[in-house]
Amino acid sequence: MRKTLSILAISLPLIASGYAQANESGMLKAKLAEIATLKANFTQTVTDINNKEIQKGSGVFALAYPNQFYWHLTEPDESLIVADGTDVWIYNPFAEEVSVMDLNQAIDASPIALLVHRDEETWSKYSVTSENGCFSISPKSLDAGVQSVDVCFEEDTLTQMVLQDQQGNVSQFILSEQTAIDDDEASLFKFTVPDDVDIDDQRLNTVN
Repeated sequence: MRKTLSILAISLPLIASGYAQANESGMLKAKLAEIATLKANFTQTVTDINNKEIQKGSGVFALAYPNQFYWHLTEPDESLIVADGTDVWIYNPFAEEVSVMDLNQAIDASPIALLVHRDEETWSKYSVTSENGCFSISPKSLDAGVQSVDVCFEEDTLTQMVLQDQQGNVSQFILSEQTAIDDDEASLFKFTVPDDVDIDDQRLNTVN
């Protein structure tokens, strides 16, 4: 379950025409262009393939363009994801382990990258449809760990994200108390490896 929550993504069923998808992709880009930085609290509800609730939680979510991301689950069990612009760090305090990968690896694994990444090459890896203020984004690669993620807005405010993984589990995240990020909060996107933890370095440019 922690792995599923760590690999947040955004996706969609491939049912729209190429023109419609391109247009809806542009609409989502325009929405995201209005969000240079964002910090919010979130509540999380996870249900299984039978719509049975299997977990509830809460934490703090933040992003900053370009390529910076912060996801801190504080309840029921703590975990932390930090994208610092170059690398992505996934920290599990209970297991005393941190994994690190290249940003491009994370982009390939998770469409959530579209929230902080705007180049055409990255966006071309995903398809986008929209309905009733929500955008559904899906990776075109069949190897992605996430089946779909919806991002929903009220006007220009991001209000919720809904993630469905390949096993049929659905994670809904409701955002609240949103603010822009102050200069003194930039440290959110800097990860310092704690003492006495194991490091699983998956970066492609790492020499073993």
